[in-house]
Amino acid sequence: MSINKFKQMKTIRLYIPDNVDIKEHDISMIIAAKLYEECKLSSGQAAKVAGLSKRTFIEILGRYGVSVFSDSISDLHSDIANA
Repeated sequence: MSINKFKQMKTIRLYIPDNVDIKEHDISMIIAAKLYEECKLSSGQAAKVAGLSKRTFIEILGRYGVSVFSDSISDLHSDIANA
């Protein structure tokens, strides 16, 4: 995904029942973490979706059940090259 393409973001409206105790930030983080986990977004892109710095996003990713470390060697090489 190119940087220019990422500047055009979609707006998604979610309707969540009032009895569900969840904050907007958690919803954004859950979505960003899942997209990162599925390699749909880089850590920087996912951080932007979550409204966080890349460092903060990576630091709290584990709270949402997602590892920063990939199982793929090619992903590791890509992460190192883009660090």
